[in-house]
Amino acid sequence: MFHSTQTLRMSKTRDQDEYKDLIQEKAVTTNDLRKGTRFNLDGVPYMVMEAQHVKPGKGPAFVRTKLKNLLNDSIFEKTFRAGEKVQPIFSESVEMEYLYEADGLFYFMAVNTYEQIPLSAEVVGQSSSFLTPNTRVKVQILDGSPIGLDLPNFVILDVIQTEPGVKGDTVTGASKPATLETGFTLQVPLFIDQGQKIRVDTREGKYVERA
Repeated sequence: MFHSTQTLRMSKTRDQDEYKDLIQEKAVTTNDLRKGTRFNLDGVPYMVMEAQHVKPGKGPAFVRTKLKNLLNDSIFEKTFRAGEKVQPIFSESVEMEYLYEADGLFYFMAVNTYEQIPLSAEVVGQSSSFLTPNTRVKVQILDGSPIGLDLPNFVILDVIQTEPGVKGDTVTGASKPATLETGFTLQVPLFIDQGQKIRVDTREGKYVERA
């Protein structure tokens, strides 16, 4: 994992009492867990890879999750009781612009300082499916090291491969697979054609509309 330079430094000015107040003020529960949520569990930072909120006909509701350990990149599954309190992670957010990928590293530039840094594929994670040059992101820094990045909710990407579009077919709910310029594949309506631009929801990895 790449360690920060001066740009990627956690602020050390917050005293312990203020930190405790923030913990209490911003405390969240397992009901708030969504894909990409970061939180602290037994002193270890985790990111939610998948979250399924279940309300069975009988018995209490629960949340089934797949979590990524942000210290060693291991992934495991854990089930929480609905409404169980979890401790949010307070990280520094640095606005950066994606530049390019080379030899398995993703290079970003800090918008304010123009400093360039490489992030590993482990840190970038599934966000690579939606990254194109010049995309603005928020890189999250914890204790001086990047732990992940936040994408804009929507991005516009080119469709580079799909079956020929069907003109006029804008009403039916039928769909087909399409491959985007990043290599990501998703379902699109039948009328979408190769070479078109589409708006994609990065939170769900789903087609929104033609761009």
